[in-house]
Amino acid sequence: MKAQNIDEVVDGLAGIVREATRAGDRIGYFAALYRQVTVEVRRAIHSGLFDDGARMNRFDTAFGNRYFDAHDAWRRNRTGPRCWREGFGLLENADTVIVQHLLLGVNAHINLDLSVAAARTSPGGAIHSLRRDFLLINDILGRVVLAVQDSVGALSPLLSLLDRVGARTDEQILDFSIRQSRQEAWYNAVLLAGQTEEEREATIDRLDVRAAVLARLVARPSGLVRPALELIRSTESDDIPAVITHLDHAMAGRSAR
Repeated sequence: MKAQNIDEVVDGLAGIVREATRAGDRIGYFAALYRQVTVEVRRAIHSGLFDDGARMNRFDTAFGNRYFDAHDAWRRNRTGPRCWREGFGLLENADTVIVQHLLLGVNAHINLDLSVAAARTSPGGAIHSLRRDFLLINDILGRVVLAVQDSVGALSPLLSLLDRVGARTDEQILDFSIRQSRQEAWYNAVLLAGQTEEEREATIDRLDVRAAVLARLVARPSGLVRPALELIRSTESDDIPAVITHLDHAMAGRSAR
């Protein structure tokens, strides 16, 4: 799967969501979240929100293709970036709660793919002209993530237990800070944009290793979080297609309120 523009990214994600819904595959959880992010970015492009809409189309296409490449590599022979393998490897684990699956995808896509896509879209000194649009896309991502988090509450009645053990506060869940990761992604994009191809590959590898470590912390937390997750999972819906459909309409649900 290789998208040529943002419309094809949306279509590709919608296809993954449809197939996951049909097959009862948890890979549809993050794909549903990501589809909504991309739809919102496309809407912002059409509304003239970005300084350079054509550039954002290229950026989002490169960003989407990073996910498609990881998805296809996993489906083909269980390869791909380490951080994506950590997340995909838990898809068949019935003990993992919904929010963990979502965060594992967000972790890999922000802490690895976002910076790489930005640097490839605007290499060298051009990266600095991307800053405002980059921050805007981060804002869209954060808004959709919060909408989906709200949506998860209807599927996971005891999710608030994570608040009580200090593992879920607004944008920080299970010790994974979405806000901090979005900030770091920009600094990493600037670093990558100024490097040679050889240097860039080494940096990408280091970012992948770090994101994989974070993924393991999200997947296998310690302390009071672990028993809390076990209790939360016992109350969550086991109807995977219904969960995917619910998540895929999170933004529509928020707009309706």
